[in-house]
Amino acid sequence: MAPLPAPIGSSGIPRATEPHPRPRSRAGWARRPAAALLLAGVLLLPACAGLRGQPPAGAREILVTAYAYTSRVGETDSQPTLAASGVRLRPGMRAIAVSPDLLAIGLTYGTRVEIEGLGEWIVLDRMGDAHRRSIDLYLGEDLDAARSFGRQRVKLRWER
Repeated sequence: MAPLPAPIGSSGIPRATEPHPRPRSRAGWARRPAAALLLAGVLLLPACAGLRGQPPAGAREILVTAYAYTSRVGETDSQPTLAASGVRLRPGMRAIAVSPDLLAIGLTYGTRVEIEGLGEWIVLDRMGDAHRRSIDLYLGEDLDAARSFGRQRVKLRWER
């Protein structure tokens, strides 16, 4: 015996004779949790992308060129342990000198900064006028460490 043709709907298109495989008691997106999660991710992604890599509220962050210096007369002046802030530098202190433009934007003497990959330091000294967007890490009297540090690009973060 030949199979019966599918019933024809009012639009002239054959309609299915089998019932829907899932009950329709739940609301639209609740029936498709994976689709709901995907939609939520698509809607939230642009908002979260703006937050990625941002410093916490009230903090500033800037990319600078970092150098290292020691307490040697040849690298500074006749008083190599006296910082521009008036503090006497001692080996082991985690002090930095900042360029004049960084002083102007809020990196004043006594400001604690976080240097990505190097930890917390404090602004105690000032670099010469020729420097821009630069910091100098004080490494005591360890000339080899200062030379091996060289010049690096680092992220600097501080609270306002």
